[in-house]
Amino acid sequence: MKWFFFFATLLLTAGGFAWWFFSQPGPKQLDMVNNVFPGDSNAKLLVQDRLYDEKLGLGLNIWTPKDAGTRPLPVIVFIYGGGWRDGAKDQYAFTGRALANRGYMVVLPDYRLFPRTRFPGFLEDSAKALAWVDDNIGQYGGDTQRIFLSGQSAGAYNAMMLALDPQWLGREGKSPGLIRGVAALAGPYDFYPFDSETTKQSFGEYAEPDMTQPINFVRADAPPLWLSSGTDDTQVKPRNSKVLRDKIVEAGGRAEYVEYPGVDHLEIMMAVAKPFRYKAPVLDDMVAFFERLD
Repeated sequence: MKWFFFFATLLLTAGGFAWWFFSQPGPKQLDMVNNVFPGDSNAKLLVQDRLYDEKLGLGLNIWTPKDAGTRPLPVIVFIYGGGWRDGAKDQYAFTGRALANRGYMVVLPDYRLFPRTRFPGFLEDSAKALAWVDDNIGQYGGDTQRIFLSGQSAGAYNAMMLALDPQWLGREGKSPGLIRGVAALAGPYDFYPFDSETTKQSFGEYAEPDMTQPINFVRADAPPLWLSSGTDDTQVKPRNSKVLRDKIVEAGGRAEYVEYPGVDHLEIMMAVAKPFRYKAPVLDDMVAFFERLD
């Protein structure tokens, strides 16, 4: 009878954990699984929940190598995805760990999501976060002359708009020139007319839809771009990245495109986490791009 109660308790505990685990957002599940695997040990959370906009209550986390030393570190500001309606900086700690382990200071900012905001609210927040980094990251050991921008999906969209349309950083008294380069994973850059529920929610009410599309702000003096997608991505089709690459190059700018066979929209982000790096060399390719510019 004792063994019965022991196994019953064990099953209930395991079932409860499984229910709790699968009730978490996908990126949080990925982060928890990532932490079970060895590796990325040269990374630490340096700053947590530092407010960059006190009025809106928006904060950021900063990851850094454990052996940072005294030399200023190159900085990557990573903007997470989630369709402009989901996501949180703490859920993407695996990205901070991965890039910090490779020698970068990594900033993960939160930004307002639908229904709290619509276009251009999330761009305004991302611009404020990047301006805060430019003004303040030096005191934490970051190099303001080596600030890179990155993002995935909706976060890649935010990053690209900051890099291509000068008005957003201009409102913060900054210029896209502060961005050394942009590494973007599976971003939507040419998606008008708005035909999905997500884009209708976040963009459908804006009076000038052309102003929402990164493809309309192509310019030769944009920061260098590294664009990537998976061949199996049906959510944000690879043509978004291909067309933007072609337009930038045609205008005389610098852009490159990497395509990962058999990878879908979620897997391109999963490939940054330790358990799934076998899917595609996304992390290695991003770092190689940053190193070419550094």
